[in-house]
Amino acid sequence: MEKPSRRRLRLGALALFLSFSLLLSACGGSAPAPSGNGGSGAPTSGSGETLQVAIGIDADTLDPAGQTTTTIQNMVDYVVETLVTMDQNGDTQPLLAESWETSPDGLTLTFHLKKGIQFHDGTPFNAEAVKFSMERLLNPEVKVPLRAPYTVIESVEAPSEDRVVFHLKQPSPALVAALTSTAAGIISPASVDRHGNTFTNYQHPVGTGPYVFKEWAKNDHITLIRNESYWGNKPYYGSVTFKVVPEAATRESMLLAGQADIIILPPISDLQALEKNPKVKVLKAPSNRTIFIVINNQDPVLSDKRVRQALNYAVDKKSIIQNVLFGAAEELDAPMSKALFGYCSVGTYAYDPDKARTLLAEAGHPTLTLRFMSPTGRYVQDFQAAQAIAADLAKVGVKTDLQTMDWPTYVATMTKPVAENTTQLHLLGWAPGFMDAQQQMEIFDSKNWPPAGLNTSFYKNPEVDDLLKRASQELDAQTRADLYCQASKIIWDDAPWIFLWTQSFPIVYSSKIQGVSYLPNEKFDIHNAKPAQ
Repeated sequence: MEKPSRRRLRLGALALFLSFSLLLSACGGSAPAPSGNGGSGAPTSGSGETLQVAIGIDADTLDPAGQTTTTIQNMVDYVVETLVTMDQNGDTQPLLAESWETSPDGLTLTFHLKKGIQFHDGTPFNAEAVKFSMERLLNPEVKVPLRAPYTVIESVEAPSEDRVVFHLKQPSPALVAALTSTAAGIISPASVDRHGNTFTNYQHPVGTGPYVFKEWAKNDHITLIRNESYWGNKPYYGSVTFKVVPEAATRESMLLAGQADIIILPPISDLQALEKNPKVKVLKAPSNRTIFIVINNQDPVLSDKRVRQALNYAVDKKSIIQNVLFGAAEELDAPMSKALFGYCSVGTYAYDPDKARTLLAEAGHPTLTLRFMSPTGRYVQDFQAAQAIAADLAKVGVKTDLQTMDWPTYVATMTKPVAENTTQLHLLGWAPGFMDAQQQMEIFDSKNWPPAGLNTSFYKNPEVDDLLKRASQELDAQTRADLYCQASKIIWDDAPWIFLWTQSFPIVYSSKIQGVSYLPNEKFDIHNAKPAQ
């Protein structure tokens, strides 16, 4: 097998005729690799027990192709698998494909598929299924917010049952890593006409994963049951229920009362106490998620760069990190996480309310009233942080009407087309599905305005668009990194967001279980969870 690249600085090694690998998040994601990586080991006997996982938000969609956010991708990953996956180090590993190679000109990518695998409905996993799933991913009739990395694919060919060939429009050094993301999950072609699914409205996923989708009780829970015919090492638990619990304190109470086995994003102020509690274990997983306030750059007032810069100077990020997030974040100095290939430090917007007032006055808006919305339970202390930001903005004459709503409504509101979109400020987080600037920078590319993508700031700078296009095709790693750095400097000055911080990703679970892990694109990994010895 042609081995993937092992480190971020080797990206672009296409020139050396190696396959590509990058280190993950939408809001995009990868399926957890089966224990033993390949399924050759004997399956565990498992049990009929149910694993209870408390999360902060309900799903907006269970369609792999329609994913926008890591928490939902995380659940779908256990049902629908991808050709390749990401390991805990951020490296690309085989999953449904056993090997792959790239042609010397970078325009042909061939995957050799594992044999003998079936979808949950009993139909065979093969090259035709991969072709179907990829062509659906590229079909403009299907809503795919994270389609951008895959548009480089010109066509998909299935010359044999176990071989699939991607023909590319131009070289794409990030494509193999992008195929670890949930959006590129392989579904049963037969399932689009069953279980109430249609080709464009697909809410009952049927994949090859270790769990089978059972039910979705909206705003309450999603339940999966173990795939007894799983091709890899079967998980221990007979079922997993993901409980929708927006309030962090309630999730914590459920864990301590034994009503949940695992929770994500506990009350940050309680982390030290939880670490001392013998009933639970705390896993402080790394995260590549940036948190920011999206500014509608097409709004008549907010289209003025001086206003957007003023909003950045108005927010005391250091104070909020210390007093609201209890230190569980790091202030941004670039429009992306330091964990990503292509990162370079471009500066800071220091807390300077006087400068904020001056810029607002110069722009002719010494006072403003703006609509501001924030989710609750999606990110670390999200609504609490939004309240603190609203208070800082008020100090410089910017009043806000802060509102919150459930996650599906939130996504639907912020992703309306520009002509219908009335948002002005909204809090958002972005964790690229693969550890590369390419997916992070998608949300600054003007071709990704909703509904085509998730550039919900409606930011547009032709120079940035050109730099991002060139970087996406550049084979030399250093040149590619330089292009992303140039783009970062322009974006930082344009201030399409209020740049805030990167957050940590705490996972807390009962000490009665073991084997809970994480992936570096802000995902928990429960495939190997089982009772503690």
